[in-house]
Amino acid sequence: MGLFRRTKNTNKPLLRQIIDLCPRWMLTRCADEHNGDKGCSRYKTYDQFVAQTFGQLNKCYTLSDISTGIGVSETFISDLGLEQSPARSTMSDGNKKRSYKVFESLYYRLLGHYGRLLSKHGQSHIIKEIKDRDIKLIDSTTISLCLSMFDWAKFRTAKGGIKIHTCWDDAMMIPDMVNITEAKLHDSKGLAQSVFRKGTVIVEDRAYFDFLLMRQRIAAENVFVTRIKINTVYQTLEELELPEGSDQDILKDEIIVLPSKKAVETGIAEHPLRLVHVYKQDENKVIEIITNNLDWSARTIADLYKKRWDIELFFKAIKQNLQIKTFLGTSENAVKSQIYIALITYLLLQIIVRTIAKKEHAFSNFVEKIRICLCFYLTLDYACNTVGEGAKRIRGQTKLHYRVDPDLFSPISPN
Repeated sequence: MGLFRRTKNTNKPLLRQIIDLCPRWMLTRCADEHNGDKGCSRYKTYDQFVAQTFGQLNKCYTLSDISTGIGVSETFISDLGLEQSPARSTMSDGNKKRSYKVFESLYYRLLGHYGRLLSKHGQSHIIKEIKDRDIKLIDSTTISLCLSMFDWAKFRTAKGGIKIHTCWDDAMMIPDMVNITEAKLHDSKGLAQSVFRKGTVIVEDRAYFDFLLMRQRIAAENVFVTRIKINTVYQTLEELELPEGSDQDILKDEIIVLPSKKAVETGIAEHPLRLVHVYKQDENKVIEIITNNLDWSARTIADLYKKRWDIELFFKAIKQNLQIKTFLGTSENAVKSQIYIALITYLLLQIIVRTIAKKEHAFSNFVEKIRICLCFYLTLDYACNTVGEGAKRIRGQTKLHYRVDPDLFSPISPN
């Protein structure tokens, strides 16, 4: 079997063990709900899920890469639960015909299935004053597309693009709502119809500073925390006492109202708001954070907005380590399917990181380790916790000195 050796007490390659974290019945149910296998008899939903997950973890840039990678061994194909390595044309047809809603539904079902486990093993920074509140971070990321190939995704005159509007759950530390739209849709409208539980804290960037949206948050009895836009007119009602001691980054804390004509029309003008001025030393600038909560400390408001960094790190992680910038199909359906499978892959990797890995890994290093071991018959525990450790021990125990020779580099023992 060459490289595909059976070791460490497993008869399944690492890729299959990752795939198996997604219950087969769940995938079947999602396919049935959306007629996923209609017109795709040669390329079942399971086949596409395996192929695309392989493509995500192996960073495959073409369908041919996936076909070649999976088809390297008949035993490997069989142990993945496939009858054959899918052909490029077969995968292309499946990407066009099978609705992306199959994988969208699968993502949300997996989230419900593993939600409690993810929350239990999450590592979010807890803010004591609001430890029992739901906290949601909302932001979006834009992915550029070639307009001549993705003509449905027109963004600007000569540029295409899509936008992934994301709601990040602070407890699970994973997205719990995603909406993929054309890039030209404004951020404030991407998840505008989302409903949150009463008392939820919603942290957003300045792009979400929208009078109507803020009014809706207040009506739903939620708390919003965002940045006020530059040149916004406001009137100060009261300046609050600043915290003492270590909170020297809090420069001003005030109660305000928004008196503009548009604020009056949307109804936000009748609500007193809070404006906290915070100095960011790393950027040497002052940011102004606005919220409808008048009771929490200024430190809590500042720390809440700081949590936005978590969703920024998520966007960076999936763009650098998974395949959501180069697409394997040009149709809108193919692009959305690939993004949802990337999200599923991220979710499965997070389950492994939080429940099997015994020490903290930088996400990029962890994904690289999984990528290297993907086709080996190693247990997840061995791949996460043992692979690479032997080399470290050897390097620590044996110190070799090298002499430079025109014809030969050879190790010599130290004198």
